[in-house]
Amino acid sequence: MLPRMAIFRLRRPSLVRGILLCLSSFAISLRLGGFPDITALHLSHWQIVPVLMASLSMVETVRCADRTWSLHYAGVLILLYSEVMILGMAVFLFFYP
Repeated sequence: MLPRMAIFRLRRPSLVRGILLCLSSFAISLRLGGFPDITALHLSHWQIVPVLMASLSMVETVRCADRTWSLHYAGVLILLYSEVMILGMAVFLFFYP
């Protein structure tokens, strides 16, 4: 049996998996909103997919927190703040007419 990469082991927390989920939800959200042409911004009901992906990435990142103060914990908090901003942007594009 071949060993699997750590990113595919769903029972173990992975910061890489959280970051990849968040960045892909950011890219999908911008594309569904019509980003390249700023005059073509529109409402898309498929924006719920990036919102759910951003929420899952936040859950995955919280799983990686140590609960004791360290530089790793500070980095995880910074990642969480950026994921909250991406989630807010996806929710805004979900309700933008």
